[in-house]
Amino acid sequence: MSFMKIGIIQQANSGDSTANRSRLIKRINECAAGGAQLVVLQELHDSLYFCQVEDVNNFNLAVNIIDGPELNAYREAARDAGVVLVTSMFERRAAGLYHNTAIVIDSDGSIAGQYRKMHIPDDPAYYEKFYFTPGDLGFNPIDTSVGRLGVLVCWDQWYPEAARLMALAGAQLLIYPTAIGYESSDAPDEQSRQCEAWMTVQRGHAVANGLPVVTVNRVGHEPDPSGQTRGITFWGNSFVAGPQGELLYHADDNEQTAVVDVDMARSERVRRWWPFLRDRRIDHYGDLTRRFRD
Repeated sequence: MSFMKIGIIQQANSGDSTANRSRLIKRINECAAGGAQLVVLQELHDSLYFCQVEDVNNFNLAVNIIDGPELNAYREAARDAGVVLVTSMFERRAAGLYHNTAIVIDSDGSIAGQYRKMHIPDDPAYYEKFYFTPGDLGFNPIDTSVGRLGVLVCWDQWYPEAARLMALAGAQLLIYPTAIGYESSDAPDEQSRQCEAWMTVQRGHAVANGLPVVTVNRVGHEPDPSGQTRGITFWGNSFVAGPQGELLYHADDNEQTAVVDVDMARSERVRRWWPFLRDRRIDHYGDLTRRFRD
């Protein structure tokens, strides 16, 4: 296809997973009614962002992604709406083994594939290493009825290596379900710099690889259950960029649902003008596999 209609759902969450899921499914249907063929949800969309604290009770939020009722609800929603759906789940793989996993559901409700988050942060208010085992599925695009999707998750978006490996494996667009925001005590100018850097690095991935980028973040303030920080205000700013980094859609910091037209044929034209893949010096990139060159 030349043009793809992509649905974006930027939502504020509560502690009620059932209510969060119900609102998302309603919005999936709204996207489908607007012609969306692909709908992308934010990171860990069924719950609050629980990684602000290290609490073993939060493992109770993890779900079975093989045949659990949570994923089945999204499979049914994708099938009924006739859309390809990118979800983001807290996967319980086994007792004591959990992942931050994106599951891609095709328009017939079948599972097209999954991606387990590879880069796991461990920073104040983002204690993800406590919960998530790093991914073990590599950087492999997922084939769907609307194309080959390079699905990555949040912290992955800061790493050009991840985007490049997806591109080299034939991804036709890069997708980032995300949960990122400000610590509310940050000064306004620092908040602005952080958000600008976040958008800039991902638009750079679009340029460097000649691919569209779709990033969906959450919004709203979520308090820190421990009271050690002032919580996170998720900054939204979900966006779609074209293969030259051009903004095709840019949300604000409120809840938003949108359907965005993306010219998928444009990547071919841009890559002919800017043949970055042709000119890569793969014979001199061996040191990229080293942690640091001392």
